[in-house]
Amino acid sequence: MKITAGIEHSVTTIDEHHTTLEAARLMTEKYIGSVVVTSHSRIVGIFTERELMMDVVGKGRDPAVVKVKDVMLTDHRKIASDATCEEALEVMKKKRCRHLLVFDGDEFIGLISMRDIVVLTLQEKDDLIAQLEQYISAT
Repeated sequence: MKITAGIEHSVTTIDEHHTTLEAARLMTEKYIGSVVVTSHSRIVGIFTERELMMDVVGKGRDPAVVKVKDVMLTDHRKIASDATCEEALEVMKKKRCRHLLVFDGDEFIGLISMRDIVVLTLQEKDDLIAQLEQYISAT
């Protein structure tokens, strides 16, 4: 199944010069696990709960001082918009992450999370079960 249906097109962004405390407050307010990081309106990375815990709090650093740009992920955890759920999971496994930036060529179109992929996969399984039940009852 393609990831297209699970892409979150309305994403929350934060400028790279904001503090990780500001990012944490924004994520808490929006009840989300990541923010897309920008610089001069250009996508430059992603900041997630994991970076907050592992690179800031877990190392005893002050979230009110540490800038998002200093701990964000910049190794382009991205995937094409026409990728399958299996391909997205493979990238997440390799990169050890739960969120991917989705691009159509060079154009950023949204974000997909592991939760989104689980929902898509379960939906696909439910559809298959319904088709099989219909097939069995028709014979």
